[in-house]
Amino acid sequence: MSTTQSERLRELLEPLVSSQGLDLEEIAVDSVGRKRVLRVVVDSDTGADLDRIADVSRALSAKLDETDAMGPGEYTLEVGTPGAERLLTEHRHYTRATGRLVRFQLTDGAELVARILTVDDEGVDVEVPGVKGRKPTARRLPFGDIAKARVQVEFSRKDKKDTTEEEEA
Repeated sequence: MSTTQSERLRELLEPLVSSQGLDLEEIAVDSVGRKRVLRVVVDSDTGADLDRIADVSRALSAKLDETDAMGPGEYTLEVGTPGAERLLTEHRHYTRATGRLVRFQLTDGAELVARILTVDDEGVDVEVPGVKGRKPTARRLPFGDIAKARVQVEFSRKDKKDTTEEEEA
């Protein structure tokens, strides 16, 4: 049974990332000209600030140098967090996206944009925004009905905290 370089790197680096209190979300090795770039994406339930990213980056770099896992030649290590419009592929991703607006592609071909309210082992409860003055509606989406889900960026959303402060003023 052959394993890819990404799988070998995951086996090597995942315990180190976990020991830092983070989840290893993605590993990719890309060629850029003659150089290679190792991209490592990490996250946690509480997020990952720059200090945590720097700490895990140093630890990964030391481990990679110690084991020569990247082989000969130069490479660049890039450690970061998932982008703003992250793809939701695992249960923990849905949990972390609670309160966020998500574009769902359903297995029946339909598309839905809704806010995740709660997540359990079977699926998600969402709130579908009302259109043209109508009230939002609640809906249940079993995981088996979701083909793809991606977090959406919101530029004009008011947090409940902001709304409460405005009402008190």
